[in-house]
Amino acid sequence: MIMTPMMSHPPLRLDDWALIHAHGDDAARFLHGQLTQDIESLPEGGVRLAGWCSAKGRLLASFVVWRDGPTSYRLACSRDLLAPTLKRLRMFVLRLKCKLDDATDAVSMFALAGHAARQWLGAAPSVGQAAPGHGGWLVALPPGDATPRWWLVLPAGTAPPAGMPGVDPVAWQRLELQSGVVRIVQATVEQFVPQMVNLELVGGVNFQKGCYPGQEVVARSQYRGTLKRRLQLFAADTDMQPGQEVFHDADPGQPAGLVALAAPGLDGLPALALVEVKLAALASGVLSLGAAGGPVLSPLPLPYALPSDVAA
Repeated sequence: MIMTPMMSHPPLRLDDWALIHAHGDDAARFLHGQLTQDIESLPEGGVRLAGWCSAKGRLLASFVVWRDGPTSYRLACSRDLLAPTLKRLRMFVLRLKCKLDDATDAVSMFALAGHAARQWLGAAPSVGQAAPGHGGWLVALPPGDATPRWWLVLPAGTAPPAGMPGVDPVAWQRLELQSGVVRIVQATVEQFVPQMVNLELVGGVNFQKGCYPGQEVVARSQYRGTLKRRLQLFAADTDMQPGQEVFHDADPGQPAGLVALAAPGLDGLPALALVEVKLAALASGVLSLGAAGGPVLSPLPLPYALPSDVAA
């Protein structure tokens, strides 16, 4: 794994994330029927990853969901997807007692990562947990490059607590990629079935829960052996962008994959990208950005194992 340096920086506010507040007596029921995740069993203070799919099983958005009250849930998604996601979700509430609010401007989300953050936090929630603290909510995220990560979600206008350690913005982006958890952004809407971006491998899909949009497609991909694409972490000597195509030297006439999420290089380290790619292209040969013969992509290990029949 390529190590990402952690240096002294001011507190980092995460303006590329948005927050939806779902609340009401039927909030759990509504979210359970829309997302790939089991929301009805989510305890207070619990955090889970989830996807929201079209009827064709393609991801419209991905979420970090946590429950902060008996009938209150917070859904964090990429900020560039907030407006269409909130508008479309509201269409399905119908007569259920669930209200969906844009809570983005009501909070400030800050990044915490690494040993200094753990020391400053003292008692901190573990992955899969959220807890009140330091004037807001602490949300534990999957680690990147074995580096622990949290969000501190404060009321809008609240200054970061005294002594709060910061993180380099690019270093934080790189840690997100190194966690192996994809975030759907505007450039990748409806491009992936959840398994194509390993969402089920990071606990973002529950196969025992009830129906949700696209469930039949997602289940068929899981149980009928039809999956031919997976998410892989790559390094390159040039910056990459979500939505860019990648090509394999054995079949240069058509794309072999798509960049799902990317982060720039930092302090001499190469740029990183999570790329959804054909399994056959992982076995051998050269993958390049933009066209055959373009910048070469070098595979890096993920923090979890791919199923044995699709391992690179």
